[in-house]
Amino acid sequence: MSMERRGFVNKVEHGRDYTVSFCLDYTNKRLRVDDYHGNVDRMYARVAEKAQALKLTKVFIKSREDDWRKLLSKGCMLEGIYKGYFLGSDAYCMAVYYDRERHTSDYWMEEDAILGKVLELPRKTQRPPVPERFQLRLADKSDAERLSELYHTVFQTYPTPMNDPHYVTKTMEGGTIYYLVECQRQLISAASAEVNTIYANAEMTDCATLPAYRSQGLMRLLLHALEDELIAQGVSCAYSLARALSFGMNAVFHHMQFTYSGRLTKNCDIYDKFEDMNLWCKTLSTP
Repeated sequence: MSMERRGFVNKVEHGRDYTVSFCLDYTNKRLRVDDYHGNVDRMYARVAEKAQALKLTKVFIKSREDDWRKLLSKGCMLEGIYKGYFLGSDAYCMAVYYDRERHTSDYWMEEDAILGKVLELPRKTQRPPVPERFQLRLADKSDAERLSELYHTVFQTYPTPMNDPHYVTKTMEGGTIYYLVECQRQLISAASAEVNTIYANAEMTDCATLPAYRSQGLMRLLLHALEDELIAQGVSCAYSLARALSFGMNAVFHHMQFTYSGRLTKNCDIYDKFEDMNLWCKTLSTP
């Protein structure tokens, strides 16, 4: 299998009366539509045909508000709503599956129970101080090697090749912001914000902390720092996908004033299997 077929490829196609931007994500066996214009019927027919021809088992489309009902009528499922994704207008995550196992969640009830406990937690509105001996700072390209080592250590599998320092560097060059925490020069925690400058949104992602340093509020520190950077850039919509089985990460976003906005079934291969991901969204106050 070629390198392309093992990873993911971003493409833009121009039909007779539509344009669609999508990602062929072979690692996670899915096709993700990030943007489109024009005839929704022909756009949907094209991406569905493409996904099935390549034996991808999930398609999900970030639909505009005017189109999600049409996609629902074609058999798509509404899995979540990205609040304010399109310059303040919502995006609707519409999904369709081509594999029974991919469509069936193995842990939905357990995930509901975890979410229920998270939503009962009191919010932590105050910004935590940086603990003694720890340093919080913006990452740069010289940190790519250590960042890749951190992700390789924390995650058995991951939806993107974050264990490759060249890939980490490439994301930085593309505008992704990374913050990290060090303890005695050891990199112990990191998170990033992948910025979409066209629609003024950003995905908070790549959250990782070494096991020995968890439950110390480090991820909230990182997310606060990232939010400051995003607000300075005029980004108004922040969102994240957290493993639905992870009490800790869902609690972090709840404490950070994000709102639970849906669950994407077996959305990506993370840790050691395809997992359901909870969608969390927040409107940022821009200057």
